[in-house]
Amino acid sequence: MEKIQNNLYVIGHVNPDTDSIAAAMGYAWLLQDQMDETVIPARAGQLNPQTTWVLNHLKLEPPMLLSDASPRFGAIVQRFDATTPDRPLRDVWAIANKTGGIAPVLNPDGTPYGLVTVLSLFRFLQESVGVHPRREEMQLSEIMERPCSEACDTGAAKFQKNTRIRDVISKILHDERTEFWVVDENGRYEGICRQRDALNPPRYRLVLVDHNEPRQSLGSIDEADLYEILDHHRLANSTTRTPIRFTVDVVGSTCTLVSERISEAGLSAPPALAGLLLAGLISDTLMLTSPTTTPRDHKAAERLGRWSFMRGAPLDGESFKTFGEKVISAGAGLASRAPKEIITADFKLYDVAGINFGVSQVEVVNRSQIQEYLPDLKQAMIELRDSKGLNFMVLMITDVVRSDSYLLLSDEIPALEDLPYPRRPDGTRSAEGVVSRKKQLLPMLLGALEG
Repeated sequence: MEKIQNNLYVIGHVNPDTDSIAAAMGYAWLLQDQMDETVIPARAGQLNPQTTWVLNHLKLEPPMLLSDASPRFGAIVQRFDATTPDRPLRDVWAIANKTGGIAPVLNPDGTPYGLVTVLSLFRFLQESVGVHPRREEMQLSEIMERPCSEACDTGAAKFQKNTRIRDVISKILHDERTEFWVVDENGRYEGICRQRDALNPPRYRLVLVDHNEPRQSLGSIDEADLYEILDHHRLANSTTRTPIRFTVDVVGSTCTLVSERISEAGLSAPPALAGLLLAGLISDTLMLTSPTTTPRDHKAAERLGRWSFMRGAPLDGESFKTFGEKVISAGAGLASRAPKEIITADFKLYDVAGINFGVSQVEVVNRSQIQEYLPDLKQAMIELRDSKGLNFMVLMITDVVRSDSYLLLSDEIPALEDLPYPRRPDGTRSAEGVVSRKKQLLPMLLGALEG
């Protein structure tokens, strides 16, 4: 696990889509150019098929996975020189003088044997020479030649480096010791942590893109420090410990906002990164046909196209239309994915009037393929509803060719009976002309539930 001090992480929402991944990578690139610290793009979940295709097509590495902001032991570990149980105490004393009074002792296979600390050494000396030692019976020099194993505390707790500190903080507080082992997944020595560091671990510093609702963010976000939010969705309840830069703007894609920031800085994105940002814009606006699309999105598409479609670049020879069709096709379809994967790939949680619900969206290019998958999709929705403790779920199946959607509900909700979407014989509802969850479907759901 890499140290989190002095790093700034740019990250999108859970169940990331292409706009979320692209915005994180693009904005991290810009911030890295403007700041004297390390800026790292990250993702809060697994990549969907569309994003995977885009990254592979552009030969870009995906951002690191950061699913939880709770500090781990890997963030506070200190790597000290170690010795073996057979080495004399004088060797241990030399190590302890450098480390503030602690020396790790390891087995031949690299696993912890014991710790020599000031307390363990005092106890050993007390047992060896008594409280009032007689120098004629035992010289200190003789004691220092004894194997260090005799002075080891072999009972110190061991914590795997990826363990969340908060999960074991009670154990640390109730232990008389103040130093503990940190080990890898195989139980081998990684370093030492001290109680004082576990009580005040470094916090992740985050820039959130493409969302601002805590429920849509990575886990344990309350244990992180928010630095900035850049988004284009409805405003939710986010709290911060200090003032931050907060932008929620009316555009169709967060990638539009990122491209504007890059342009305002007098820069142009590298062709591959520009292509990624263009893919994010294409995906979120359905090739600029979604009702969420604004004139600024059109300008951003032109700008990103100039940066992307350069001679020798990954998108050399492409156009907005040809590349856009490939991006949309890469994210459409049901046949190649399991029902659970389909409903969780683009899934968002909402809370209104005490009702918790989720809305998933999947794109298809042929509505005739929908029918055979409905029973399995509904069962997967019910299972996800129960596991998340939701009142209901909605799956929005969007036909990107006809620009309309079918709605599949996990439950019959009285408050939603009067939605203006006619029922179909297969149990879905027909939402003609509805392609945007954010601008078209969600306002209708919220209005009905608050009604």
